[in-house]
Amino acid sequence: MSKASKDFLPLSLAILTVSDHRTEAENTSGHYLKEVAEEAGHRIAAQSIVKDNLYKIRAVVSQWIADEQIQAILINGGTGFTQGDNTPEALKPLFDREIEGFGELFRMVSFEEIGTSTIQSRALAGMANQTVIFAMPGSTSACRTAWEHVIEAQLDARNGPCNFTPHVKK
Repeated sequence: MSKASKDFLPLSLAILTVSDHRTEAENTSGHYLKEVAEEAGHRIAAQSIVKDNLYKIRAVVSQWIADEQIQAILINGGTGFTQGDNTPEALKPLFDREIEGFGELFRMVSFEEIGTSTIQSRALAGMANQTVIFAMPGSTSACRTAWEHVIEAQLDARNGPCNFTPHVKK
């Protein structure tokens, strides 16, 4: 089992917004994730918006997984239940291991906010090439829920009894 550190260890993050219509100016969820990650002490190595297309998502995320500097990827959007939501299908083949507990915990916490509508969220997470990847719904509210209740602590080396910092690229 991983042990918590006494010191905060800043990570290098990439943020991807999956959307067919958002522009940089309208990317409130991407801006929110960048702001809270930087406030927590992490560095943003890359940020992008990509159309909700299986192969475009996979191409960007694959490039970031291969990048030796990127330790974590935060993805917002494309996790819903409509025909055009492709993020889970794009990511699952890339994972070395899926982090099932992220989606389970996100939906549990989200239930308190949106009730049974949370069952239509396909939030997921996984590890690939020592990069932790969290994919959440595209609304800023959902990103806030994911960050505040799960991701922030799991990207903090001081969080015990365990967190993901020992498992990412050094």
